[in-house]
Amino acid sequence: MSKTALLFAGQGAQAVGMGKDLAEKFPSARAWFDRANAALGYDLAAICFNGPEAELTKTENAQPGIFLVSWVAFQLLKEQAPNLKFEATAGLSLGEFTALTAAGALTFEDGLRVVRQRGKFMQEACDVTRGGMAAVIGLDEAPTREVCAGAGVVLANLNCPGQLVISGEAEKITKACELAKAKGAKRAIPLTVAGAYHSPLMASAQPKLAAELARAKISAPAVPVVSNVTAQPHGTDISAKLVEQVCASVLWENSMRHLLSQGFTRFIELGPGTALSGFMRRIDKTAQMLNVADVASLEATVKALAK
Repeated sequence: MSKTALLFAGQGAQAVGMGKDLAEKFPSARAWFDRANAALGYDLAAICFNGPEAELTKTENAQPGIFLVSWVAFQLLKEQAPNLKFEATAGLSLGEFTALTAAGALTFEDGLRVVRQRGKFMQEACDVTRGGMAAVIGLDEAPTREVCAGAGVVLANLNCPGQLVISGEAEKITKACELAKAKGAKRAIPLTVAGAYHSPLMASAQPKLAAELARAKISAPAVPVVSNVTAQPHGTDISAKLVEQVCASVLWENSMRHLLSQGFTRFIELGPGTALSGFMRRIDKTAQMLNVADVASLEATVKALAK
């Protein structure tokens, strides 16, 4: 029997209009958006559906917005494909919180509130540091680590072969991009982000997130949830690992390789965008990738699961 893992989108996947057609077509989806608005005390759904983009892109809105749309996609998939069985979950950075919530480690309201606060704390860290990030395309990990050491930045995301992300002080990122190209990177592109995520420049967010997580009830997940920090399933120190994750590298490729090594052959990406599907194609072309981001992709995935 093939094993199925659910994958949850991370920050950067947000797009104005996300979740809108799901809420219009499915009353159950609309109910989740209403429940989220009530839990947060503001109209997050309207920001997801209508923007403006500048408002949605704010970290404190993007993070709960992606969490919410990913959660709605998950709920609709369970509703439309009642026989769906999944044996593990994982999520990219912010998506790890959605993955934990889907596995029953956090309640929906707690997960949503923690993610909203996490976005706020990370934005505050961005505001007091001058940080940036860049995607390094076509350079292996070892030479990229040399680039990081030479420029004084860190490796933030190890997404898939040939796609790494570096993070650090803005002027050092510029230098790192030049060094990466000199070492043979096909491209080194500064990213449009508020700051240096997954780097030591985010350290001021960690104690605040720890305090927020202490207020949430964290249960043992019903299925293994792969940690970004270790690329292994979470143990009993979920809260500590989520705090560590704010400054640590996201070991996405290794996380996917762990699942592949455990016999997982089908992966369903939930939430806006298809970045995780793209990464998987570069990690293992033989894995079956499905996704749920809108009505069309939900219908296609339900159909594929019925085969």
